[in-house]
Amino acid sequence: MTATTAGATVDETRTDVPFNTQPRDWRRGVIIVLFCLIPVTLLVVFTYVPFANMVGYSFYKMKYIGTPRWVGFNNYIQVFTRPDTLSSLKLSLYYMVGALIQVALALYLSTILTFKVRAGNFFKAVYFFPYLINGIAIGFIFKFFFTRGFVFDSVLQWCGFDLQHLPYWLKDQRINNWSLVGTSIWRYLGQNVILFIGSMMSIDSSLCEAAEIDGANKFQQFRHIILPGIKTILVLNVILSITGSLSAFEAPFVITTGANGTATYFVLMDHLAHTNQKVGLASAMAIVLLIIILICALLQKILFAYVFRDADDGTEKAKKKAKKIERQRRKMQRKNAPLFRDGASGSKTEKAVA
Repeated sequence: MTATTAGATVDETRTDVPFNTQPRDWRRGVIIVLFCLIPVTLLVVFTYVPFANMVGYSFYKMKYIGTPRWVGFNNYIQVFTRPDTLSSLKLSLYYMVGALIQVALALYLSTILTFKVRAGNFFKAVYFFPYLINGIAIGFIFKFFFTRGFVFDSVLQWCGFDLQHLPYWLKDQRINNWSLVGTSIWRYLGQNVILFIGSMMSIDSSLCEAAEIDGANKFQQFRHIILPGIKTILVLNVILSITGSLSAFEAPFVITTGANGTATYFVLMDHLAHTNQKVGLASAMAIVLLIIILICALLQKILFAYVFRDADDGTEKAKKKAKKIERQRRKMQRKNAPLFRDGASGSKTEKAVA
């Protein structure tokens, strides 16, 4: 009885684990390695090697031509002590606020377009079109848009405003940075709208229909169904928007060239590296910016993990439990599986039966 049971166990296990009767195809493995070798080589040569060199440059006082001089951490100290670098870091706060406004506005517009509205596809195209325009072209457009007496001032005069009482949108330091932030919001709003709409359309519409039958209004449907369903894309958009605000470059560089207190961190870095040829200091600024972006991304991940801690309806826990059971089942199969090597098989269970 025992032998029969053991034999049955062996047969069942053999059906789960097939024998290796085919020889190894080394040519296929070589082809796979060669195809992976090309992109990995390009990545290492053009990304990781220059990054490692930049880390080394940050410890030197150097120009593009000449002998570098070792200064240790002096460049990093200057990043946090120079008035211009500190003021450029403060400008990132403007763009961070603009990024949050951009995400909130995109979330509102995408929610409206997700529900059935007239000419919905037309509005989607209108919102997404600015993202397709080149950043340099957008800079020139808004440079004339905000110039004194041009498009924006003309529109305001049509609305009854006096030109003499209007500020200089690109010169007045109380408002010029907000003007540039508005440019960034206008350009990147469509990208966030499209991403939100795509994630919202993946939510089962029957959930909203059932909630509407139960008496839930649109806001309640958004809060309890849509928002938890798009939390992954929401976190992604916020992280991309915040990190993008820390590296704002095109709008201030093209529109104002960093004048009148609009030089962001990237604009100042470009000026120090290519105009003043302070390569070591610019490299240190790049390393500091990378560390700041990583810290911001980590803090945002922790924040959203806390905000959406109660958003799970039990599906994620059930998936984790199912994966754990599946791992245990496969572990038991491997433990009871016959030993084989190139078609030759044998197992402790078979020996015991014999």
